[in-house]
Amino acid sequence: MKGWNFEELHETPSQTGGPYVHIGLLPKQAGIEVFENNFNNDLVKNNPQGQRIRLEGQVFDGIGVPLRDVLVEIWQADANGVYPSQADFQDKVADVNFHGWGRAGADFKTGIWHFDTIKPGTVPGRKASTQAPHINLIIFARGINTGLNTRVYFEDESDANAQDPVLNSIEWEPRRQTLIAKREERDGEVVYRFDIYIQGDKETVFLDI
Repeated sequence: MKGWNFEELHETPSQTGGPYVHIGLLPKQAGIEVFENNFNNDLVKNNPQGQRIRLEGQVFDGIGVPLRDVLVEIWQADANGVYPSQADFQDKVADVNFHGWGRAGADFKTGIWHFDTIKPGTVPGRKASTQAPHINLIIFARGINTGLNTRVYFEDESDANAQDPVLNSIEWEPRRQTLIAKREERDGEVVYRFDIYIQGDKETVFLDI
């Protein structure tokens, strides 16, 4: 470009995601009405195919304190293993009653976040492999320069988990357990608990994607 000396340009310093992550990305939760249609944590409508579940958890810092202004996003396949976006360019039919993507802010008092969704099906992996049912998850919070990506697997899918190429790529087997959500039934509802640890002995495995 005329007039620019690129040798004098320097990289812009990285920025953290805080301290007002929830206000910028989830203003309604902060009591600010900005958007006509707000992103939310409910991925289903009407009667979607598959098993309805709730995914919930907390995000803990290095000393075990739950973060209360964290933002969590998930994206996943439907019960048949189809991502909604795949239907745009592949010969697949996605469940029209399932969004596949959601955003939730942690409760300002407890730090608990949750999503109402369905349990995903298996999806194809590389080299003709099959990936176990999982949910992709990314978190944003103050002090984090870039979003942290991880995955949520299900403890009642042990056979599929044992064959999953991503889980098997984690060399230290005990660390794989940091990606497994625990199942419980609460008032007739299936709930999977998935806590995330930023640092420390229980640090969650994060993925470079």
